Amino acid sequence: MPIIPRITDPNAPAHERLYRVLRQQIMHGELAPGQPITLRGLAAQHGVSMTPAREAVRRLSAEGALTISSSGRVSTPELTPERIEELASIRALIEPDMASRALPRVHFALIDRLTAINALNQEAAMTQNAVAYVRTNLEFHRTLYLRAQSPAMLAICETVWLQLGPTMRSLYDKLRRRDAPQHHRIILAALRAGDEPGLRLAVRTDVTQGLRHLAG
Repeated sequence: MPIIPRITDPNAPAHERLYRVLRQQIMHGELAPGQPITLRGLAAQHGVSMTPAREAVRRLSAEGALTISSSGRVSTPELTPERIEELASIRALIEPDMASRALPRVHFALIDRLTAINALNQEAAMTQNAVAYVRTNLEFHRTLYLRAQSPAMLAICETVWLQLGPTMRSLYDKLRRRDAPQHHRIILAALRAGDEPGLRLAVRTDVTQGLRHLAG
Protein backbone atom coordinates (compact mmCIF):
# COMPACT_ATOMS: atom_id res chain seq x y z
CA MET A 1 0.00 0.00 0.00
CA PRO A 2 2.27 2.81 -1.20
CA ILE A 3 2.10 6.39 -0.01
CA ILE A 4 1.04 8.51 -2.97
CA PRO A 5 3.16 11.61 -3.67
CA ARG A 6 1.01 14.72 -3.50
CA ILE A 7 2.80 16.55 -6.32
CA THR A 8 1.81 15.27 -9.74
CA ASP A 9 4.67 14.32 -12.04
CA PRO A 10 3.94 15.90 -15.45
CA ASN A 11 5.65 12.93 -17.08
CA ALA A 12 3.39 10.40 -15.37
CA PRO A 13 0.75 8.59 -17.44
CA ALA A 14 -2.58 10.42 -17.80
CA HIS A 15 -4.45 7.98 -15.56
CA GLU A 16 -1.86 8.42 -12.80
CA ARG A 17 -2.02 12.23 -12.96
CA LEU A 18 -5.81 12.19 -12.87
CA TYR A 19 -5.83 9.70 -10.02
CA ARG A 20 -3.55 11.88 -7.91
CA VAL A 21 -5.51 15.06 -8.62
CA LEU A 22 -8.83 13.43 -7.74
CA ARG A 23 -7.35 11.74 -4.70
CA GLN A 24 -6.17 15.06 -3.31
CA GLN A 25 -9.48 16.76 -4.07
CA ILE A 26 -11.43 14.05 -2.27
CA MET A 27 -9.07 13.90 0.71
CA HIS A 28 -9.22 17.66 1.21
CA GLY A 29 -12.99 17.81 0.97
CA GLU A 30 -13.19 19.67 -2.33
CA LEU A 31 -15.98 17.27 -3.31
CA ALA A 32 -19.13 16.99 -1.21
CA PRO A 33 -20.49 13.69 0.16
CA GLY A 34 -22.62 11.97 -2.45
CA GLN A 35 -21.37 14.20 -5.26
CA PRO A 36 -21.90 12.39 -8.59
CA ILE A 37 -18.96 11.91 -10.92
CA THR A 38 -19.14 10.86 -14.56
CA LEU A 39 -16.34 9.43 -16.65
CA ARG A 40 -17.28 11.73 -19.51
CA GLY A 41 -17.22 14.75 -17.22
CA LEU A 42 -13.84 13.80 -15.76
CA ALA A 43 -12.36 13.22 -19.18
CA ALA A 44 -13.60 16.58 -20.47
CA GLN A 45 -12.59 18.52 -17.37
CA HIS A 46 -9.06 17.16 -17.30
CA GLY A 47 -8.45 16.85 -21.03
CA VAL A 48 -7.98 13.07 -21.09
CA SER A 49 -9.70 10.20 -22.83
CA MET A 50 -12.25 7.91 -21.20
CA THR A 51 -9.67 5.20 -20.50
CA PRO A 52 -7.56 7.22 -18.00
CA ALA A 53 -10.76 8.47 -16.37
CA ARG A 54 -12.04 4.92 -15.99
CA GLU A 55 -8.73 3.72 -14.51
CA ALA A 56 -8.55 6.59 -12.00
CA VAL A 57 -12.11 5.92 -10.86
CA ARG A 58 -11.38 2.20 -10.53
CA ARG A 59 -8.38 2.84 -8.28
CA LEU A 60 -10.21 5.36 -6.11
CA SER A 61 -13.22 3.10 -5.69
CA ALA A 62 -10.86 0.32 -4.57
CA GLU A 63 -9.60 2.67 -1.83
CA GLY A 64 -13.13 3.54 -0.72
CA ALA A 65 -12.83 7.13 -1.96
CA LEU A 66 -15.58 6.63 -4.53
CA THR A 67 -18.61 4.38 -4.58
CA ILE A 68 -20.07 2.68 -7.63
CA SER A 69 -23.72 1.67 -7.46
CA SER A 70 -25.20 -1.44 -9.08
CA SER A 71 -26.38 0.79 -11.92
CA GLY A 72 -22.84 2.11 -12.45
CA ARG A 73 -23.39 5.54 -10.86
CA VAL A 74 -20.15 6.91 -9.40
CA SER A 75 -20.14 9.30 -6.45
CA THR A 76 -18.19 10.27 -3.37
CA PRO A 77 -19.24 8.26 -0.31
CA GLU A 78 -22.04 9.31 2.02
CA LEU A 79 -20.93 7.74 5.28
CA THR A 80 -23.37 6.30 7.78
CA PRO A 81 -22.88 7.09 11.50
CA GLU A 82 -21.66 3.52 11.95
CA ARG A 83 -19.05 3.93 9.23
CA ILE A 84 -17.89 7.25 10.67
CA GLU A 85 -17.52 5.62 14.08
CA GLU A 86 -15.53 2.77 12.54
CA LEU A 87 -13.13 5.12 10.76
CA ALA A 88 -12.78 7.27 13.88
CA SER A 89 -11.85 4.14 15.82
CA ILE A 90 -9.17 3.27 13.25
CA ARG A 91 -7.70 6.76 13.60
CA ALA A 92 -7.80 6.43 17.40
CA LEU A 93 -5.87 3.15 17.21
CA ILE A 94 -3.22 4.09 14.65
CA GLU A 95 -2.49 7.78 14.96
CA PRO A 96 -1.51 7.94 18.66
CA ASP A 97 0.93 5.11 17.99
CA MET A 98 2.39 6.94 15.01
CA ALA A 99 2.84 10.08 17.11
CA SER A 100 4.56 8.00 19.79
CA ARG A 101 6.91 6.48 17.20
CA ALA A 102 7.67 9.96 15.87
CA LEU A 103 8.45 11.50 19.26
CA PRO A 104 12.10 10.30 19.56
CA ARG A 105 12.83 11.86 16.14
CA VAL A 106 11.17 15.20 16.82
CA HIS A 107 13.45 18.25 16.73
CA PHE A 108 12.94 21.99 17.15
CA ALA A 109 12.76 22.60 13.39
CA LEU A 110 9.90 20.11 13.10
CA ILE A 111 8.02 21.75 15.98
CA ASP A 112 8.50 25.11 14.28
CA ARG A 113 7.13 23.63 11.06
CA LEU A 114 4.10 22.18 12.85
CA THR A 115 3.51 25.52 14.56
CA ALA A 116 3.53 27.25 11.18
CA ILE A 117 1.07 24.73 9.73
CA ASN A 118 -1.17 25.22 12.74
CA ALA A 119 -1.10 28.98 12.13
CA LEU A 120 -2.32 28.34 8.57
CA ASN A 121 -5.03 26.10 10.01
CA GLN A 122 -6.04 28.95 12.31
CA GLU A 123 -6.14 31.35 9.36
CA ALA A 124 -8.33 28.97 7.36
CA ALA A 125 -10.71 28.75 10.31
CA MET A 126 -10.89 32.51 10.69
CA THR A 127 -11.65 32.99 6.99
CA GLN A 128 -14.09 30.05 6.93
CA ASN A 129 -12.09 28.35 4.14
CA ALA A 130 -13.29 24.77 4.52
CA VAL A 131 -10.93 23.14 2.03
CA ALA A 132 -7.87 24.92 3.41
CA TYR A 133 -8.96 23.99 6.92
CA VAL A 134 -9.18 20.28 6.10
CA ARG A 135 -5.94 20.40 4.09
CA THR A 136 -3.87 22.10 6.81
CA ASN A 137 -5.39 19.91 9.50
CA LEU A 138 -4.27 16.78 7.67
CA GLU A 139 -0.91 18.38 6.81
CA PHE A 140 -0.30 18.95 10.53
CA HIS A 141 -0.81 15.26 11.28
CA ARG A 142 1.02 13.98 8.21
CA THR A 143 4.09 16.13 8.90
CA LEU A 144 4.35 14.67 12.39
CA TYR A 145 3.69 11.08 11.33
CA LEU A 146 6.36 11.16 8.64
CA ARG A 147 8.88 11.23 11.50
CA ALA A 148 7.57 7.86 12.67
CA GLN A 149 9.22 6.26 9.62
CA SER A 150 6.35 3.76 9.41
CA PRO A 151 5.24 3.93 5.78
CA ALA A 152 2.71 1.10 5.96
CA MET A 153 0.93 2.72 8.90
CA LEU A 154 0.98 6.12 7.20
CA ALA A 155 -0.52 4.59 4.06
CA ILE A 156 -3.39 3.20 6.14
CA CYS A 157 -3.90 6.63 7.71
CA GLU A 158 -4.04 8.27 4.29
CA THR A 159 -6.61 5.74 3.06
CA VAL A 160 -8.80 6.53 6.07
CA TRP A 161 -8.37 10.28 5.51
CA LEU A 162 -9.29 9.75 1.88
CA GLN A 163 -12.56 8.04 2.76
CA LEU A 164 -13.35 10.74 5.32
CA GLY A 165 -12.46 13.78 3.19
CA PRO A 166 -15.94 14.80 2.01
CA THR A 167 -17.38 14.05 5.46
CA MET A 168 -14.72 16.17 7.16
CA ARG A 169 -15.76 19.06 4.92
CA SER A 170 -19.36 18.54 6.00
CA LEU A 171 -18.30 18.50 9.64
CA TYR A 172 -16.47 21.79 9.22
CA ASP A 173 -19.53 23.35 7.60
CA LYS A 174 -21.67 22.04 10.45
CA LEU A 175 -19.48 23.31 13.29
CA ARG A 176 -18.39 26.58 11.62
CA ARG A 177 -15.42 26.79 13.99
CA ARG A 178 -13.25 29.89 13.91
CA ASP A 179 -10.15 28.59 15.62
CA ALA A 180 -7.68 25.77 15.09
CA PRO A 181 -8.32 22.61 17.13
CA GLN A 182 -7.17 23.21 20.71
CA HIS A 183 -5.66 19.74 20.73
CA HIS A 184 -3.08 20.82 18.15
CA ARG A 185 -1.71 23.22 20.76
CA ILE A 186 -1.67 20.41 23.32
CA ILE A 187 0.12 18.16 20.83
CA LEU A 188 2.76 20.86 20.29
CA ALA A 189 3.21 21.30 24.04
CA ALA A 190 3.61 17.54 24.52
CA LEU A 191 6.20 17.41 21.73
CA ARG A 192 8.21 20.22 23.34
CA ALA A 193 8.07 18.46 26.72
CA GLY A 194 8.75 14.97 25.36
CA ASP A 195 5.52 13.87 27.08
CA GLU A 196 4.53 10.63 25.36
CA PRO A 197 1.36 9.86 27.41
CA GLY A 198 0.17 13.43 26.95
CA LEU A 199 0.94 13.27 23.24
CA ARG A 200 -0.96 10.03 22.74
CA LEU A 201 -3.99 11.38 24.60
CA ALA A 202 -4.01 14.66 22.70
CA VAL A 203 -3.75 12.94 19.32
CA ARG A 204 -6.46 10.41 20.16
CA THR A 205 -8.83 13.13 21.34
CA ASP A 206 -8.08 15.35 18.35
CA VAL A 207 -8.72 12.70 15.71
CA THR A 208 -11.96 11.41 17.21
CA GLN A 209 -13.72 14.33 18.87
CA GLY A 210 -14.87 16.10 15.72
CA LEU A 211 -15.95 12.98 13.86
CA ARG A 212 -18.13 11.88 16.73
CA HIS A 213 -20.17 15.05 16.34
CA LEU A 214 -21.32 13.49 13.09
CA ALA A 215 -21.66 9.94 14.35
CA GLY A 216 -23.63 10.99 17.41
